[in-house]
Amino acid sequence: MLIKINPKNPQERLITKTVETLKKGGIIAYPTDTFYGIGCDIMNKRAIEKIYQLKQRNKSKPFSFICSGLKNISHYAKISNYAYKTMKRLLPGPYTFILAGSKLVPKIMLTRRKTAGIRVPDNQICLALVEELGNPIITTSATMPDGSIIHDPSIIHDYFHSRIDIVIDGQDPVAGKPSSV
Repeated sequence: MLIKINPKNPQERLITKTVETLKKGGIIAYPTDTFYGIGCDIMNKRAIEKIYQLKQRNKSKPFSFICSGLKNISHYAKISNYAYKTMKRLLPGPYTFILAGSKLVPKIMLTRRKTAGIRVPDNQICLALVEELGNPIITTSATMPDGSIIHDPSIIHDYFHSRIDIVIDGQDPVAGKPSSV
């Protein structure tokens, strides 16, 4: 299903509809401040497994996840004073921070060193989804098998068809650059 959400002022009923899909183990494609992302509720292991299959990705390479802000990050990661100051200055924005995961982070989302990639995108739709869900959303770029990035939500919808439950068309022209780690 392809739905249009206003990128500056996301419609609450469409955010709620999308979050209901996430709560049921659904997979969504959504705009970020970099590329389109594919994601699910971080607390739904079955949905995470589906995304590993969809992306044909080795489970030894965990996905990053999106939080709604610094307070939200502090529930899912251990943050040093230096990291906190840096994140406060840079977030929200196109950055992925590698931090030690807390006990709330599912093991499937952690590296062998117990770290996780965490983002707070400068995108109102992403932030509204995470706020409404109450959990982070995993994130991976929407790409073709050759690794090329898909920028158009209608192409994502056509390509992934029944493997993604909701594709959100809500993107201003995207930066087109990956997040900095």
